[in-house]
Amino acid sequence: MKTISIYDDLRANAYPGRGLVLGLSADGKRAAAAYFIMGRSVNSRNRVFVAEGDDMRTEAFDPAKLSDPSLVIYFPVRMFDGGMIVTNGDQTDTIYEKIKKCPECATAGCFVRALLKRTFEPDPPILTPRISGIIDLKDGGSYWLSILKSLDGEGEKAQRQFFSYEAKAGVGHFIHTYAGDGDPVPSFAGEPVAVEIPDDIDAFTKGLWESLNEDNKVSLFVRYISLENGGMETRMVNKNQ
Repeated sequence: MKTISIYDDLRANAYPGRGLVLGLSADGKRAAAAYFIMGRSVNSRNRVFVAEGDDMRTEAFDPAKLSDPSLVIYFPVRMFDGGMIVTNGDQTDTIYEKIKKCPECATAGCFVRALLKRTFEPDPPILTPRISGIIDLKDGGSYWLSILKSLDGEGEKAQRQFFSYEAKAGVGHFIHTYAGDGDPVPSFAGEPVAVEIPDDIDAFTKGLWESLNEDNKVSLFVRYISLENGGMETRMVNKNQ
């Protein structure tokens, strides 16, 4: 399997939108996750990431400038017994509640069934895809990614794609909402891209943040989780400080 540098990929794309990476550190001992948001409008750029226990939520940096919270304020990250959910919208809670109601079910099964009830965002003409990921810490850090997007470009029908990966040391997979800048912005297409995951969480955080477009980047979250004992390291960067 060929991997690419996610830093090079990001530098070549001024507006990937919201992006999600799941994988395994190069030493094979820690599950790795990264999630970033970007924005072109005042409403989208007016956000910060805020920790709430082991979870993470978005918050308006300047509440006076918040015009519509429905698609910009949510929990991107929620932890559950044995894993972590990361998404770009309130489908985080849909997945989390499904897992809570069916603890005897396989994590992957809950993830898929929950997202079969969801669709892309109601923001025509963009129809922003919903991207989601889940890490199964009880299965060696294996992970799933999903994208829910418009099938016809008109907002009538949806296509739901799911990708399952067994964890491999030093490898992650990267998916994002938009293929690039545009008016309207085109949706991501194809499979998630295999990328390199380093051992050093600070180097990974720095590399990601510096590779995102300076004008459009808003916030970044990175977390490494020990497969042995569940210990976590977390980094968050907000352009609005």
